[in-house]
Amino acid sequence: MPLLKSLYSKISIIIPVYRGGEAFRRCLDSVEMFGSLAHEVIVVVDGDDAESASIAAAFGHKSIQLAVNAGPAKARNFGAWQASGDILFFLDADVALGDQTLYQIQVAFENSALDALIGSYDDAPGAPNFLSQYKNLLHHYTHQCARGRASTFWGACGAIRRSVFFSVDGFDETYRTPSIEDIELGYRLTRHGYRIDLNKYVQVKHLKRWGIRSLLKADFFYRALPWTQLIWRDRNFVNDLNLDTNSRLSVISVYLMMGLMLVSPWYPTLAIPSLAFGGLLLFLNASVYRFFWKKRSFGFALKVVPWHWLYYAYSGIAFVIGTFQYWLQQQFPVVVPSVSVLSVSQRDR
Repeated sequence: MPLLKSLYSKISIIIPVYRGGEAFRRCLDSVEMFGSLAHEVIVVVDGDDAESASIAAAFGHKSIQLAVNAGPAKARNFGAWQASGDILFFLDADVALGDQTLYQIQVAFENSALDALIGSYDDAPGAPNFLSQYKNLLHHYTHQCARGRASTFWGACGAIRRSVFFSVDGFDETYRTPSIEDIELGYRLTRHGYRIDLNKYVQVKHLKRWGIRSLLKADFFYRALPWTQLIWRDRNFVNDLNLDTNSRLSVISVYLMMGLMLVSPWYPTLAIPSLAFGGLLLFLNASVYRFFWKKRSFGFALKVVPWHWLYYAYSGIAFVIGTFQYWLQQQFPVVVPSVSVLSVSQRDR
């Protein structure tokens, strides 16, 4: 390993944190254990957060504290300006490195055509409750099944050449809450002709504990709504990750199933096509449910089904609302606030 450190690109790990708590401590524990190949570790404390600053200091990493909480986009940009490595590796404060994460990043960037890469969560999420296991395993499945060439970036586990990062001016700091600032960066990188790979060997562990409120709020307000507006802004309807054809067909099927079910008390014959669309949903997502059955149990997979269908339902609602918001912004740009000022608390992210 020491020989590799001298031969390969220098990696600067950049970790933005705001009220990271125990998950942040575990993140730095993993860096201590598996971060020997890193050139440097830079922690950016995003505002008034004495506990996180104290945790970072205890590990002896370079720590920078911003005067006010301005969001992870600004914190990451600030860390990037302080970095001296030629590869910037952004790691979220509730994510733990794997023993091969940095090695796989170094190997990948030996390909001179690569400008950036993203990884995935592993298949052993840190929090044991059902929603955390479901949410993080679904993320793992989605990334592991996606195509190798990506059109988005990922701030939780994403590496990029320093020169490329600054050539597109880094993250958009108008996103003042944890949102889609990384996806937006990926769209700009793609638009400028840079290559982003989804490297399935680069894996990290997500430590976050998801609850009902935090999951729904993050998925709907922080992801689906602003992502819809970004899609319309860039006209980027790429068939990948959460936007693949099966997902789009599943959204349509959920609404047809629910609509027919609602009117079936008055028109009983419609119950049959409603059941048919339920069967279609199971067929379209059979590989997802087999994955959960294999990784956990048949009972776990059964519990996943209603949550997965609910995900499609609120994603469809978000797309309609986000589309309407985008249209209003085009017609009355002063009237409708941008997605960067959503009045929702970062604590629920």
